[in-house]
Amino acid sequence: MDTLSYKTISANKETAKKEWVVVDATDQVLGRLCAKVAKILRGKYKPCYTPHVDCGDNVIIINADKVQLTGKKWTDRVYLNFTGYPGGQRELSPAFLMKKGESKLFKRVLKGMLPKNKLGAQLLRNVYIYAGSEHPHAAQTPKTIDINTLK
Repeated sequence: MDTLSYKTISANKETAKKEWVVVDATDQVLGRLCAKVAKILRGKYKPCYTPHVDCGDNVIIINADKVQLTGKKWTDRVYLNFTGYPGGQRELSPAFLMKKGESKLFKRVLKGMLPKNKLGAQLLRNVYIYAGSEHPHAAQTPKTIDINTLK
């Protein structure tokens, strides 16, 4: 038996096949949607997944203004920021972040689901969030996926 055929192949920056996908956020629950988007950004749905390499896809989220939160989380959930100064702790609600822009809320949630290192910061740059159903990335020929079919 040829034991050389059992070599583990590790993906790198050159061999990673990155694609563009479009995800529709209409009537999706924010946390569940972002958990699946984080897995797509990481590349965990691909057979060539390598933990230390950016081998995930670029994700375009459309209709981000139509995302849902269950219960009273729009007002009761609290995100904390600290400015670094005494008395500089700030409390933000999802409703406030959504008013400042959909991308602020989505990036805040996605950042917590990605690795806390340089790779996580690089992966966060691969997501594009738009309030409407139009996006300027038609030249990349993205494919539309149904986020509900992913586990």
